Amino acid sequence: MDLKEFLEYMNQKKPVIAGSQIHQFMVELSNEARKITTELNNTYHEQNEICKMMSQLIGREVGTGFSMFPPFYTDCGKNIHIGKNVFINAGCHFQDQGGIFIGDGTLIGHCVVMATLNHAFVPEKRADIIPAPIVIGKKVWIGANATILSGVTIGDNSIVAAGSVVTKDIPPNVIVGGVPAKIIKILEEVIAKEENHNE
Repeated sequence: MDLKEFLEYMNQKKPVIAGSQIHQFMVELSNEARKITTELNNTYHEQNEICKMMSQLIGREVGTGFSMFPPFYTDCGKNIHIGKNVFINAGCHFQDQGGIFIGDGTLIGHCVVMATLNHAFVPEKRADIIPAPIVIGKKVWIGANATILSGVTIGDNSIVAAGSVVTKDIPPNVIVGGVPAKIIKILEEVIAKEENHNE
């Protein structure tokens, strides 16, 4: 198995049977990712060096204008897709085997967790893994300590409040918060109120 075959399989949301060939390949990718992130996280690097190391980690160039404050953690890396002008703050954990797609201009706060894998509900198959992608739109702001679960899409411009757990799709232009996250405000209304206050 090679990386292309692995990504094609994972992006089809097919289950990964524990101990299978694809599961073993996943372990190999995890070992590679841990080597790169250990180097990234335990020595000071300028932003241009961080961009090079992240490009190595994800297997493609990061988007222009990318910046990040380490430490950063992942157990794969090769299914992370980063748009332009994305910022990732310190302490984030990306479990990206199922695919993480981050739109242009998105801001990701401290210690955000993105988890694209679930385990089977049947106890006898609990070690089997079920992938599903996380898709984040453009100019999304994810607050510190938020958790985004597998299969979730977050629409353009939306804000995820700190500490939220996002279990379902979020439409564009809203503010969500809570566990599980629910819509608490409409972005247009908040902006209009702020503009009126400043006049």
